[in-house]
Amino acid sequence: MVRPSLLCAALSLALLPVVASATQDDSSLPWQSVTELQQRMDAGKLNSKTLVRDDLTRIRRIDQSGPALRSVLEINPDASKLATALDAERTKTHGPLYGIPVLLKDNIDTGDRTLTTAGSLALVDAPAPKDAALVTRLRNAGVLILGKANLSEWADIRSAHASSGWTGRGGQTRNPYALDRNPCGSSSGSAVAVAAGLVPVAVGTETDGSIICPASMNGIVGIKPTLGLVSRSGIIPISHSQDTAGPLARNVTDAAMLLSVMAGNDPNDPATADADKHATDYTKFLDPNGLRGKRIGVVRALGGNEPNADRVLDEAINAMRAQGAIIVDPVAVPHLSELSDPELVVMAYEFKNDVNNYLAGRKGLKVKTLADLIAFNQREAVAEMPWFGQDLFEQAQSKGPLTDKVYLDALAKEKQLSGPEGIDAALQQNHLDALLSPSWGPAFVTDLVLGDHIVSGNPTIGGASQPAAVAGYPSITVPAGWAHGLPVGIVFFGTKWSEPALISIAYGFEQRTHAWQAPKFLDTVEGKPVAFGK
Repeated sequence: MVRPSLLCAALSLALLPVVASATQDDSSLPWQSVTELQQRMDAGKLNSKTLVRDDLTRIRRIDQSGPALRSVLEINPDASKLATALDAERTKTHGPLYGIPVLLKDNIDTGDRTLTTAGSLALVDAPAPKDAALVTRLRNAGVLILGKANLSEWADIRSAHASSGWTGRGGQTRNPYALDRNPCGSSSGSAVAVAAGLVPVAVGTETDGSIICPASMNGIVGIKPTLGLVSRSGIIPISHSQDTAGPLARNVTDAAMLLSVMAGNDPNDPATADADKHATDYTKFLDPNGLRGKRIGVVRALGGNEPNADRVLDEAINAMRAQGAIIVDPVAVPHLSELSDPELVVMAYEFKNDVNNYLAGRKGLKVKTLADLIAFNQREAVAEMPWFGQDLFEQAQSKGPLTDKVYLDALAKEKQLSGPEGIDAALQQNHLDALLSPSWGPAFVTDLVLGDHIVSGNPTIGGASQPAAVAGYPSITVPAGWAHGLPVGIVFFGTKWSEPALISIAYGFEQRTHAWQAPKFLDTVEGKPVAFGK
């Protein structure tokens, strides 16, 4: 049975205050950009406390009841107090995110009264000891940490048969465009909360696809940065050779603002040693003519799995050409079919090593190792494993140290094939600024019995996250079109530290197409809207 202390996490949302909304349901406030919100606050027409109050009301009416999205795991109990303090300290000179509420994926440590659990009941005994490095950066910029977002438990590394967006702590997250559809993952709640207008922006993490896929399937923008641009210290890990945090937003501008605050060196994360050389104000690259003269290569081999995704890609290409982009179609990226096997080997080895190191630094928890997590899930199988098991945990536990030749060979192979001999070779051979493909197809139906309709390295509905994820290179997905009322995105990716070029291209495309549309919270595709709760 689940210990009584575990009930505290489950009750945190139920205790949200019932407050009057600052707006009606048809108000534009939930859909306004960060820039628009700041303009209203600077004009004295809005403040952070009112914005937080409105967000909490929408969370209660849309996330907890009504459509019951289950995207938010826990609200910061000090959110209103923090908003009041930020309002009191507000000056005429402030950063673009000052006073803006942000949700964090529940694998990002916060040294406050909220928990950090990766969605698992095994980690609810005590909060993290301090803020993750990126959270410190956010707080220093005046960002208000509103709470924690649901995810795919353990960021989708527990079982190959999991349903994205499901956790033992929070249940199944739903896609706001059609509630029976999956939000993808593992940054499921972060993406859904932004898509549903619960918060303006959120932070997710990606090892392979965990920002790009949920952003695409929920019709928003997601940036997976270059490995080492954003610190990973204080983030529950999977793979130190691929993990990174990144922004989720409804438009490229807001995503660029959030990335600008998150990026930079951290002495506790050696991967960020060169981050300050590249971190910048990414809003400088928001050029409405950002497509003009850019050479963009279409990687057809990453499409072809889903006809709607391919159709949207072709429509996007036509829009880009109309804006002066030079499209090279097709472009071959070598070794695409050779990445999955070494990637799985590397992830298994690194997860065991990295999660053991992380747990060793979490005081107050009864679980100290991956072996402890496996044993906990076995004891708490009713709550933690009602739908799927922990086969990936068990595979990782069977691995040896990071000095094993099998691991070292797989790591060297995947990095060489994905980067220098893969993405870089394709860019250089064709003199390209970026590569392009469908992000993913439209959202699949949630299936708790059989799990996601995605197989790692061979997604049945199309997907293009793997090359950039394995290489540690950046990618950005933007809304591009629709299929039966479901959003479909395209992804731009490039070489290391190419965020400026990718953001410029993505912004130019966004300004040409304006593909984003607010969700209607339908019960199913072409179904009926679900009424908000009271």
